[in-house]
Amino acid sequence: MIRMYNRRRFVGIAAVAAAAVLPGKSQAPPGAKPALRLGLILGAGNDPDAAIRKVHDLGFPTCQVGVSSFAPEMAERLRAALGRYNIEATSLVSGGPGPEIYDFYQGPLTIGLVPRQYRDARIAQIKRTSDFAKLCGVPAVQTHCGFIPENPNDPVYKETVDAIRTVAAYCRRNGQNFRCETGQETPITLFRAIKDVGLDNVGVNFDAANLILYGKANPVDALDILGPFVQGIHAKDGLYPANARELGREVPIGQGKVDFPSFIRRLKEIGYRGPLTIEREISGPKQTEDVRAAKIFLEKLTG
Repeated sequence: MIRMYNRRRFVGIAAVAAAAVLPGKSQAPPGAKPALRLGLILGAGNDPDAAIRKVHDLGFPTCQVGVSSFAPEMAERLRAALGRYNIEATSLVSGGPGPEIYDFYQGPLTIGLVPRQYRDARIAQIKRTSDFAKLCGVPAVQTHCGFIPENPNDPVYKETVDAIRTVAAYCRRNGQNFRCETGQETPITLFRAIKDVGLDNVGVNFDAANLILYGKANPVDALDILGPFVQGIHAKDGLYPANARELGREVPIGQGKVDFPSFIRRLKEIGYRGPLTIEREISGPKQTEDVRAAKIFLEKLTG
């Protein structure tokens, strides 16, 4: 995901679950919407109108969006902008509070719901995000849950599952899905955690590049494990880690290790019909240039 206020500057919204159904894949009724529409992840900051206008001007029908304020007037402004430009916001992402350092040494100590010292504050933040999403009519909330332990006997594994269950249950009461974004954990670990949470509104925002950046899996193969839970996609590309301390490098779509033709073909095979939300973890004119190129690249594969 795009840097959350430190590494990730943009946070966002992932693919909408079809109709009023809470659990499962974001799959629209046949004929309701085109399959595999494209979207863009971005931060609304203090100007949601400008942010959503950018999505519209780039030709995307959907977006994932993060906000800097949960004030009711911000919800009104974001909802008005989405209506004005006819953009579908598909989930709201929660990040922080506290540091989130995206590497292999500080990451396990700072990211998501795993670190004990930040867990309660982040549970509260996800609940605020859920309430804000309800005001905006956004159907899902998502976050990185962190470096979930591979060993299910680790006490931190159970604590993290309990934390996910707490926030997912809160989202469910607000009529929303809760989505865990791939990255820090192996596919089977995330699969196990979702099963152990045991709620029907818990799914996955599947970031194709993160599995590579963290050296966790090949994204095409990972769909064999996580496919039943995929509710949103981050279309992003990257390279495997080059050293033991730092993540791999994110690169423009088509220049990394994600085999997008095979990946999109597999998404179609498992029946995924939600958006592909483009993410490019840089800022400025080069980001816009790469987003435009990614849109052209993906339209050739999804058309």
